[in-house]
Amino acid sequence: MKTVGIVCEYNPLHKGHCRQLRLVRKAFGSDCTIVCTMSGNFVQRGAPAILDKSIRAEAALMCGADLVLELPVTCALSSAEGFAAGAVRQLQGLCDVLCFGAETPEPELFVNTARCLLDPAFPPLLRQALDTGLSFPAARQQALEAMGLPALVNPNDILGVEYCKAIFQQPSPMDIFPIHRPGSYHATEPDRENPSATALRQRMLAGNGWLDYVPPEIGELFASAPLHSLHAGQRAILTRLRTMTEGEFEALPYGSEGLWRKLMHASREKANLEEILTAVKSKRYTRSRLDRMVMCAFLGITRETLSVEIPYSRILGFSDRGRQLLNTAKKSRVFRNPGQADSHPYWELEKRCGDLYGLFCTEAPEAPGAEERRRICYRHGTP
Repeated sequence: MKTVGIVCEYNPLHKGHCRQLRLVRKAFGSDCTIVCTMSGNFVQRGAPAILDKSIRAEAALMCGADLVLELPVTCALSSAEGFAAGAVRQLQGLCDVLCFGAETPEPELFVNTARCLLDPAFPPLLRQALDTGLSFPAARQQALEAMGLPALVNPNDILGVEYCKAIFQQPSPMDIFPIHRPGSYHATEPDRENPSATALRQRMLAGNGWLDYVPPEIGELFASAPLHSLHAGQRAILTRLRTMTEGEFEALPYGSEGLWRKLMHASREKANLEEILTAVKSKRYTRSRLDRMVMCAFLGITRETLSVEIPYSRILGFSDRGRQLLNTAKKSRVFRNPGQADSHPYWELEKRCGDLYGLFCTEAPEAPGAEERRRICYRHGTP
């Protein structure tokens, strides 16, 4: 019996995600165990998740997942490389196979590209491209092409390469199983069966029709849940940025001296978040990098915070089959249930992130203490 890992955000879960879960069971058998490592209340694009992580974990279990673990926020708010490395680290020892959606589902291409990125010949080519002023993604693309490989430029493809690279680096015995992801990642109009999460979030926040794009079994769960958006918490972020010291800006992750200084000056001159980010963005620094940097500033995440090893895996939910896997895995690693305190400093960060997430609620600020009150999502039976 295989155990298959899926790295996800489910922001929100939609019919395309449900299709992936079905295809995994079709490929590996109805008795396989599916483990999801899912971003918590803050996601890789540097924004709050539209729905609370417990709601999204419950939806995953309802649609076929067996175990949902929370990807640590320090990994979730990282670059594609850090995001993938954290996810592989969490799934290692639990899963035989790593499944991911991809625009180009060719396993050999992912493996070859990952090996190229780890080749000693790659860094000098990358540096040469960066020195011309290209952004990191564009420079990497140019360096790979110089090594004779077609560049993978679509978002899911890029993550797939990083998963492979992390598997080689850690190292992990996991195999990969890419699944074709139809539709467009950035589409603003949702496809009926394979909508983009971007389009779905826009519809949910605007109050437009969105129920047809999510599996029917989770429609009511989503419809009754509070929504969260970056716009709703903008003033809270601005308060933090306007009161940060120079030393606090300097300690931020993802920023060279020139970048954090630009962010500091813009935060002290511009009226709103969009103006700040527009002023700081350049050809070299991608918008997603700046978004993550700002969210780290808001949450109090520094370069030093990112270097701290997370001592446990946080469980968000499980089915009966997932619980069986946990009972076996607990012999070799540490897990924590939702709301379970720990003496490690990471627990303090989890609590802080939980309290601050409530400020992004579109209805009204939510009360602090969410992490202490959180309980496990349990779904009886097996998919």
